[in-house]
Amino acid sequence: MISVPTSSRASAARTNPLRRVMTHTITFRILSVITVLGAWEYAGRRPISASFPSFSETFAAGWEMAADGSLSAALMITIVPLVIGITMSAIAGVAAGIYMGLDRRAEWVGVPVFIVMQAAPLAALIPLLVLAYGVGLATKVTVVCIMAVPAIVLNSFKAIRHAPVSLVEMGESFLGSREQVIGKIILPAASPVIFAGLRLGLASGFIGVILAELLISPTGIGDLITYHQSIAEYPKMFAAIAVVILLSVLFMEALERIEITLFRPEKRAQ
Repeated sequence: MISVPTSSRASAARTNPLRRVMTHTITFRILSVITVLGAWEYAGRRPISASFPSFSETFAAGWEMAADGSLSAALMITIVPLVIGITMSAIAGVAAGIYMGLDRRAEWVGVPVFIVMQAAPLAALIPLLVLAYGVGLATKVTVVCIMAVPAIVLNSFKAIRHAPVSLVEMGESFLGSREQVIGKIILPAASPVIFAGLRLGLASGFIGVILAELLISPTGIGDLITYHQSIAEYPKMFAAIAVVILLSVLFMEALERIEITLFRPEKRAQ
């Protein structure tokens, strides 16, 4: 008879609940998607409106646009200002939020500005940006930045400010330098809220780039939405909108993977 070491049995006991949790999470996500798509199909077939297509019609229209190349061409135009704007917003926004969280004087100066930016209807500034920068790439990137930065900065600031005081004091009591306390204690503890802010900023950035394409110049996905709406091809219009939503979800999942890889060893173990 072969005996299983106690440590192995304990490890298996810990692993099985984790596997069950992961299985349940994936199952519920799949059921959620199926429920939403089923409701969409049902609402489109009733129909609740002549301009609201079913999911099957929307999928067929999206497949047609993908086959003729119009969808990929529009995506490439939309992705460029989005990636540039989100990258700039993430770097500058996280840095500013961390700095304000660590320095009271920077907080007094900066936080009110970003609170006003978050509360203000920034889309109303788009005509002024067009007057200042024209209708090119710079304007689209600026719109993405002004939409994304406030959420990133304020969440990063709150994350740093609410880092566990007991852990910070423990690091200082063990004679850790200021850089070590920030890098090994404050940032890992603040990472969930910082990445939550990045996800909010990413969602706002998607809104910004579509607004820019709808209001500044008819290009990219915004052009597809406007054009197919104008000629009453609603399945293609909804397909373009659905692609933007799907792309946003994929970007957010990528952000979650980055967070787990860099700051969440307990999630990596799962």
